[in-house]
Amino acid sequence: MPTSTSVRPMTPPTVWLARGRHVGPAAEDVLRRHVQQLKDSVVLRDWLELPEAEDAQERVFEARWETGEGVTVRARLSLAHDGEWVLAAEAAAAWDPRWPSPATMFWPDDPDAPWDHEVETGAELRFRDVNPLPSDDKELRRVLKGAARSGWSVHVVVHEAMTPDARGRLPLARLLPPGLRHRVVEHRAAPHQLRAVNWALRDSGVQVPRGGAVVLPGAPAPEGYDGDAFAVRSVFLDGSEPAELIETLSRFAASTRPLPDGAEEVLTALRDDWHLLTLEEELTRERALVKMYAEALEAMTRSRDLYREAAERAHEALTAYRESAAALPEPPPTREQPQDTPTASPLQQLTRTLERLKVGKGRRPTD
Repeated sequence: MPTSTSVRPMTPPTVWLARGRHVGPAAEDVLRRHVQQLKDSVVLRDWLELPEAEDAQERVFEARWETGEGVTVRARLSLAHDGEWVLAAEAAAAWDPRWPSPATMFWPDDPDAPWDHEVETGAELRFRDVNPLPSDDKELRRVLKGAARSGWSVHVVVHEAMTPDARGRLPLARLLPPGLRHRVVEHRAAPHQLRAVNWALRDSGVQVPRGGAVVLPGAPAPEGYDGDAFAVRSVFLDGSEPAELIETLSRFAASTRPLPDGAEEVLTALRDDWHLLTLEEELTRERALVKMYAEALEAMTRSRDLYREAAERAHEALTAYRESAAALPEPPPTREQPQDTPTASPLQQLTRTLERLKVGKGRRPTD
């Protein structure tokens, strides 16, 4: 079973993350039209496109909406020039997979819309479709190896015990809760591919039951991941709802899991670089800034006062030293030193003077 060798922050239960690629033209225009339509229909409370800097490699969009339970969700999507996008959403409560998918708050939920391509495996995989495993064993191993290392998406491998009919060939994504629909990548293994699939997955510590399915661990894997706990013995590909598989996928998505590579920066940007503020949030932010500036000014004032006090004490000490030095008697003449004997340095002279002071103060008066 794969393990993470580095300590990473855990994914908060309030956060929804996804990553994909739009492979069609004019991705920015598609996104702008869709979010504006949702705002006009009051699905979105508001949305914002941040100004693009001259050297920017991506466009950034923000959106805010409320779930049916009145929970506020804030989301941030960055769109690169090559169509790759990263989406982070955070709710004011623990995420419920029955809530609307944040992906459909930015992208149209049209089956033909080309925004739902997975990017981590390097294969042409889609979130909302069935992805048959390659017939070539080498390519099959490459795809499954990449899927087992995926951190942003949830990959599930389903084995067809027999060739399914038209209903069985439909993607399982349509039966998943909205919050899972655009995070799950469904791989399909043909009846004769079971041995090759399990051979390719041997290093991941998981096996696909015949006619069943298994959720791959990803990287980093959830705490305490056990392949048997995320395996389903039977999946009936007859168009009926696979209740056990949906429960397993939901449990995996809700499990404690470290943030995937790059997600910490994305989540920090969502929280700290948020621009779509309500009037109340703007007032709160301004008050926080005023408080921060006031504390900084107070700290500077205290530092200035301490510096002034230290300077005054140093000046008093120097004055006292000069007065003490002036009150000392002239030292008796000494035998002339040879010309080649170096004279004492000012520091040595000062040291000797202080020693004489100590001696003079230590003498007791005689009777």
